[in-house]
Amino acid sequence: ILIIIILIIIVIIMEKTLLEANCASYPPGSADFPDLRKHNNCMASALSPAIYSRLRDKLTPNGWSLDQCIQTGVDNPGHPFIKTVGMVAGDEESYEVFADLFDPVIRDRHNGYDPHLMKHPTDLDSSKITSGLFDERYVLSSRVRTGRSIRGLGLPPACSRAERREVERVAAQALSGLKGDLAGRYYSLGEMTEEEQQRLIDDHFLFDKPVSPLLTCAGMARDWPDARGIWHNNEKTFLVWINEEDHTRVISMEKGGNMKRVFERFCRGLKEVKGIKEATRNRPFHHVNMSVGIWLLHM
Repeated sequence: ILIIIILIIIVIIMEKTLLEANCASYPPGSADFPDLRKHNNCMASALSPAIYSRLRDKLTPNGWSLDQCIQTGVDNPGHPFIKTVGMVAGDEESYEVFADLFDPVIRDRHNGYDPHLMKHPTDLDSSKITSGLFDERYVLSSRVRTGRSIRGLGLPPACSRAERREVERVAAQALSGLKGDLAGRYYSLGEMTEEEQQRLIDDHFLFDKPVSPLLTCAGMARDWPDARGIWHNNEKTFLVWINEEDHTRVISMEKGGNMKRVFERFCRGLKEVKGIKEATRNRPFHHVNMSVGIWLLHM
């Protein structure tokens, strides 16, 4: 028995020595560095043991960590021929606190865009479009969409239930102030009737609970359908999805190829919602989204 105990002690010492030797090969604090050898995403390409060691113990003011940012990219290696992003932001401050990783990921995803040296142009002047009419023999419908978030609240991967409900309250309140052709109604996913649900399905407006591992591993489906909903105008040409993948997803759409009119409505709707929010001294609308990859135009 004594010999067995001695052998066990020797094995434990050897394992501890081996672990310490392996840890010594990484910078301090990087023993938890994820195995990304088979991964094909922007995060895996940019993250090094040195960067991980430098950032792993940092937190945003809301308590969001580097490991939470990259977990979806660690859990989803991707496809050899499809390079995904591989990380999400938990709040606006994530882009600053973890800039050593977010910046190269953004450059990789957006063709060299450097947020420190470049400023993405935003032009919502629809009068500058001189044509914008597509041949309706080939274009069935046109849409423009973007994501908008509400400053001061956690983004969908990190937000609490209270923050998500505050997003719903603020957005629905602002949208209720739209007039004219933009006037409409909000439908809560958790409170709509079966008839309303079927109508939204028939109109192709209803969004489903996320099932993609890229989203579920990022915490996007938590508490579903709490505080999620759809707002649309009476003409069904201006929609806002609330707490789907971003705080809000703003969509202007109609059948046919009149992209000029679709974009005009999109710009006007964004400006009016922003104006209502500012007039009521509500939380400001801004451009930060949870993902560094955002679709802006769909046709």
